[in-house]
Amino acid sequence: MKGNKTYSKLKRILVVLLILMIIFTVYVEAVNRNSKNMTGRQKILKAAYPFLLWVSNLKGKNKMLANEKNVQPLQSLYDLKVALNNGDSLSLSSLKGKKILLVNTASDCGYTPQYNDLEILYEKYKDTLIVIGFPANDFGGQEKEGDEKIAQFCKMNFGITFPLAKKSTVIKSPGQNIIFKWLTDEKSNGWNNQQPKWNFSKYLVNENGALINYFDPSVSPDGEEIKKALQ
Repeated sequence: MKGNKTYSKLKRILVVLLILMIIFTVYVEAVNRNSKNMTGRQKILKAAYPFLLWVSNLKGKNKMLANEKNVQPLQSLYDLKVALNNGDSLSLSSLKGKKILLVNTASDCGYTPQYNDLEILYEKYKDTLIVIGFPANDFGGQEKEGDEKIAQFCKMNFGITFPLAKKSTVIKSPGQNIIFKWLTDEKSNGWNNQQPKWNFSKYLVNENGALINYFDPSVSPDGEEIKKALQ
């Protein structure tokens, strides 16, 4: 009798798990109905993104730093250039008068759906803001593709129109991208040493070339924190 009860209980659990799996599969497919050339992992990560943000907010992992003393850079950001993924070069001096949001990105990350939010942000504030993505394979090996495939992925799945840099290393190392070296070295930017914590860490530079904010990956591009900083 005891064995029958155990079997019956186990059977109910398996049925519930099966139903949950079916529901989740349907949800994943619905979320990704317009996705193109995404792997199964990428589809699941896209579907799970809202839950990831919810957990991050619940744990209070939304670190933000601000240049409250209005410290000016010791080296001008406008002296630097961004090597773009199409082979061109973008001189940051051409962006004087606009805010610049610089974000290290990856195609196979739980935060990858932020590409969509970044594009919306860019379109909304296009007259006063430029967004630049910096694809990197520094965290979890989540950007293994080359520049051409990265650009195709971003265009097909998120309609990205803002500039993407050539794939590089953004963490502290001898080969660190010169832009991120400036962003993470107080001897250059004047106050901040915060390295990217993971993919989609965000650094905001004001209209005069001063670094004014750092935002953790879990701070959404469409969140009030970033919108307030853009005002």
